[in-house]
Amino acid sequence: MEWNFKNGIPIYTQIIDEMTMRIASGQYPPGGKLPSVRDLALEAGVNPNTMQRALAELERRELVHSERTSGRFVTEEEEILNTLHEVLAKRYFEEFADKLHKIGMSGEDIAEAVKRWLEDIR
Repeated sequence: MEWNFKNGIPIYTQIIDEMTMRIASGQYPPGGKLPSVRDLALEAGVNPNTMQRALAELERRELVHSERTSGRFVTEEEEILNTLHEVLAKRYFEEFADKLHKIGMSGEDIAEAVKRWLEDIR
C-alpha cells in the first residue's frame, strides 16, 4: 500500500489518519493483525519510532490493541468501529459542504444535488 505524505502536516498525524482510514475501510479488518512496527515503518519510509508513536495513539483511541507476544490487532468492538465511521462521515460531509458553499451553493442546493446524484447512481 502506498503512503503519500503532504508537506506542512506532521508525519505522525498523517500516519494516524492513514491507519484510521485503513481500519475504517476494512483494509485492516476487525480482529486482523497489523504488520509489525518495523514493517509498517519500512513500507511508509519513516522512522520506526514515529510509527510506534502513531500506533500508540491508535491504541489510546482503542482502534487497535496489543497482545503481549503476538503483536497489534484491530479492534473488534462494533461500537468503536461504528463511531469511527460516523466521525469520518461527518468530517467528509463538512468538507464537502464547505467546498460547495464556497462556490455559492446553499444548503438547499447541496441537498438537491445530492438527491439527484443518488438517483443517478441507482
